[in-house]
Amino acid sequence: MRILLDTHIALWAVTGSEKLAAEAAQVILGAEQVFVSVASVWEIAIKRALDKSNMPITSAKALQAFQDAGYLMLVVKAAHAVRVEHLPRIHKDPFDRMLVAQALCEPLTLITRDALVGQYSTAIVQVQ
Repeated sequence: MRILLDTHIALWAVTGSEKLAAEAAQVILGAEQVFVSVASVWEIAIKRALDKSNMPITSAKALQAFQDAGYLMLVVKAAHAVRVEHLPRIHKDPFDRMLVAQALCEPLTLITRDALVGQYSTAIVQVQ
């Protein structure tokens, strides 16, 4: 399985956080390829710059940790941006909407803990 990690899952995986569900860890370990979106790095940078404390490490450290873990970086393509416009209005967060669009376009299985994101498609796996 080729998977795309949402921002928090990716951060928890590379920081060894106890917030990472065992199910998510198993999916990551068993994946054929693990992707992290450039949009996630951007999200970390923006939220850190705005002093939102839910990002445990800087965007630069996160990028390095993702690369060290062997995760592949998924660039944002024009087709991804276009797909966002056509998503149902289930979730308002623009970063989560981009991850959904990327997963649907590529196709990849998106791994998330967000129940709203999980409503977009059966190709999205919500873990607790």
